[in-house]
Amino acid sequence: MARRFSRAVLTITGIVLVLGVAIFFGIYHLLNRAKPFALGEHCEVKTTVGTLDLEIEQAQVAATIAAVATRLKLPERAVEIAYVTAIQESKLLNLPFGDRDSVGVFQQRPSQGWGTVEQLQDPVYATRKFFSALVKVKHYQKLPLHEAAQAVQRSADGSAYAQHEVDAKILAGAFTGRVPKAVHCWYPPADKPVPSQPAKARKELSRALGDTSSVGNQISAATQRRGWLIAAWSVAHAQKYGLHQVRYAGVAWKSASGHDGWLTDAKSSEGKVEIA
Repeated sequence: MARRFSRAVLTITGIVLVLGVAIFFGIYHLLNRAKPFALGEHCEVKTTVGTLDLEIEQAQVAATIAAVATRLKLPERAVEIAYVTAIQESKLLNLPFGDRDSVGVFQQRPSQGWGTVEQLQDPVYATRKFFSALVKVKHYQKLPLHEAAQAVQRSADGSAYAQHEVDAKILAGAFTGRVPKAVHCWYPPADKPVPSQPAKARKELSRALGDTSSVGNQISAATQRRGWLIAAWSVAHAQKYGLHQVRYAGVAWKSASGHDGWLTDAKSSEGKVEIA
């Protein structure tokens, strides 16, 4: 009796273990398939320096800063300085409030002559004002990032900018287009689908980047770096303008599979970024 009982227990135990393993792998694969939706709205920025997770608004602001810098023909060092500043001041968010009368991405103060509240809540305007002040700082490209930022901002504690240097380098490599395929975003389908508005997206891009030559939904890119800047900007703004896909240089990002990043796409071309 004891021997038969032991065998029964072992049999039942084996069945339980097999079922347990099967259930585990079933749940694992189910969660993997649902991953983009479980994670909600998000963007990932990845370069050889490291990886950053951003809210979609943060990615939009970062993309705008890089585009404005490119329009002004500023070096990547200037972009890094802008990023350490924006991360410290607003966490890369376009804030409608701040210390005293400070507002916007860089927490600039209307009372200090930076512009009106409405102007400073426009990331393109605010970024241009920041860079116009930065280029007046003597030898700013040779200064440590936090010292250059402090020369513009004149903050109570200028050393605080230094803690964001690594993040700034990751963002600069990605959003200036120097690192290909570095930015992808994902978000669940909207309850009321946003109509695709590529024309509005191109118009907003032009405000930051300057005149962009385009034919239909294709935006010309004279260099690969500029192409990846446009592609990163477009992905960051895809949710806002209802863009379903961004194609460039043999790959494509699609909103339906945004978490998977950039996948091979034979229809994309090297010289044009296609948004739709």
